[in-house]
Amino acid sequence: MVRRLTRAVLRHAADADDAAQEAFLSAWNALDRFQPSQALGPWLARIAVNAARDLARRRRVRTTEPVPFDRADAGPPPDQVADRRVTGERLDAALATLPERQRVVLVLFEVEGYAHSEIGQLLGVPEGTVRSELFHAKRKLRELLRPLKEG
Repeated sequence: MVRRLTRAVLRHAADADDAAQEAFLSAWNALDRFQPSQALGPWLARIAVNAARDLARRRRVRTTEPVPFDRADAGPPPDQVADRRVTGERLDAALATLPERQRVVLVLFEVEGYAHSEIGQLLGVPEGTVRSELFHAKRKLRELLRPLKEG
């Protein structure tokens, strides 16, 4: 969950890993302030989102290229791998067009399964704002991914 949230904020795998590590370290250091009557997931999610936002502020511009692996794989056929990769890239590109809060709300709701009210508490916004952000995020993704579905 922490890794997915940091990736939703940062959109860069290595930075997301750094932010996730920072989030766990921050959580460990703040464990004495954790209220056992609260749920651990939302507390940790808020720390993760904050860690990712902090890292984003520190690292404004950075591009990398993946290291190619030249070894045989017994996985799915290359055409399926290519189709999945294209779909994944289009989804990543579509997600990247969303404002940060919409991406985070979408991940928390659709991937992590949090309720609207829980997401509002995590992000410090009203539940209605969460519902609105989720609606707009889904609508925008539908528009951007429609050619993929039709093709």
